[in-house]
Amino acid sequence: MPFIIPANTLASGGFDVANSLRFNDGSSDFLNRTTGTPTLATKCTFSLWVKRSALGSTKALMGFHSSDSNRGNFVFEVDKLELRMFDTSMQLTTNRLFRDVSAWYHIVLAIDTTQGTASNRVKLYINGVQETSFATSSYPSQDSDFGFNKSGIVFKTTQKGEQNDFFDGYISEFVMVDGLALAPTDFGEFDEDSGIWKPIKVSGLTFGDNGFYLEIKGAGTSANSSGLGADTSGNTNHFAVNNLTAVDQSTDTCTNNFATLNSLDNYYAATTFSEGNLKAVTNSGNETYNIATIGVASGKWYWEVKIVNSSTNGTYGITDSVSRGTSNFLGDDAYDTAYLKDGKVYRDSGYVSGFSNANTLTAYDTGAILMFALDLTNNALYAGHNGTWGNSSDPTSGASKTGAIPIDAITSTGTGFYFPAFGEWTGGASATYSVNFGSPEFAISSGNTDGNGYGNFEYAVPSSYYSLNTKNLAEYG
Repeated sequence: MPFIIPANTLASGGFDVANSLRFNDGSSDFLNRTTGTPTLATKCTFSLWVKRSALGSTKALMGFHSSDSNRGNFVFEVDKLELRMFDTSMQLTTNRLFRDVSAWYHIVLAIDTTQGTASNRVKLYINGVQETSFATSSYPSQDSDFGFNKSGIVFKTTQKGEQNDFFDGYISEFVMVDGLALAPTDFGEFDEDSGIWKPIKVSGLTFGDNGFYLEIKGAGTSANSSGLGADTSGNTNHFAVNNLTAVDQSTDTCTNNFATLNSLDNYYAATTFSEGNLKAVTNSGNETYNIATIGVASGKWYWEVKIVNSSTNGTYGITDSVSRGTSNFLGDDAYDTAYLKDGKVYRDSGYVSGFSNANTLTAYDTGAILMFALDLTNNALYAGHNGTWGNSSDPTSGASKTGAIPIDAITSTGTGFYFPAFGEWTGGASATYSVNFGSPEFAISSGNTDGNGYGNFEYAVPSSYYSLNTKNLAEYG
């Protein structure tokens, strides 16, 4: 099963992955390069870490197309993994579904067509464990060249070779080794304390002539050592960059997993998500909300929201539960019972929680960046925008909770967690917003981090507050 990678590597001094690349299917994002002569066309290995955002349709991890009879794709076919090579009529389709949008998967494809046993010619590993249950399984013929490692093909990441079906989500540590069929232990290991599969350094591998290592170190858009598709294996097999920019370089990685919007919690909201589940357009007919993938029960946490289009309907704050209806808007007192269900919200008109709530904040409009500071030590939520905390509040005031929006103690909630939440409070128009839990999809002009050095925020993070990621959760959550 997939896991949210915690910060056990922080304590053990383990390997840290700095960056990932965020792909948006609606923007037709992909990388590509033309392959050279392989070291050995019958053997190769692919390793990549993947965090999905969009489910329910074909989403490509890689593909190539020379002709209708010489093409191949490795995709999430709806929610199963599928590898198809049309030149050899091979196909592997898992029975297993991959539907977790909150966690990182490690995927390894090991190819050795010289093997006498057909099922040994292609091996698929997920989080260090070989996948053996397939809905469809037909293997390449013995000693055949593997399509992705043939000379002169146009190798594409995150796009099918002959069609679009672009990937939507995050990819990091993308490796190809030409000439060797390797084990997953060449790319990862089980943590000795938690038992969770985690990445290891791969810089010592022999990559072979067509091999590459995409660390996403560069932020440029050219096919060179400074680009998003820079190959750091030493081969200089750099990829061309298509429809990606520096803002698509993300610090949400397989060793530090950041919160995003939870696209699985969307039954009533029917929100449209994009940009790695960081941007949302609400459904104009529904008065409800979506939540983040990470909830918290203790500690102090900070996040921002950019209002792309307020539409006079936006509601932003916290909740302790998922939406329970199309008219269950955030802060709806009608749904409150003995404990707080729908949390506290900051509306576009400045109101907090209920329409008649005495705690009011300055109204905001399109283009504003909202700030939220959640203090679960003192049961307080602070809100403001464009660098000014509302109601003359002070997130560092502690027990005095100066100007804070009071919230119920975690022990009084239904779930024992608070989640950042975002939505609408009246129908008729949709709101568009982008969330920033520390790895934003929009450009930041100032670049503030939390006290641990994580995050990229427009405004200063209050002292002792932290961004919502797994390393911070392991230390403060």
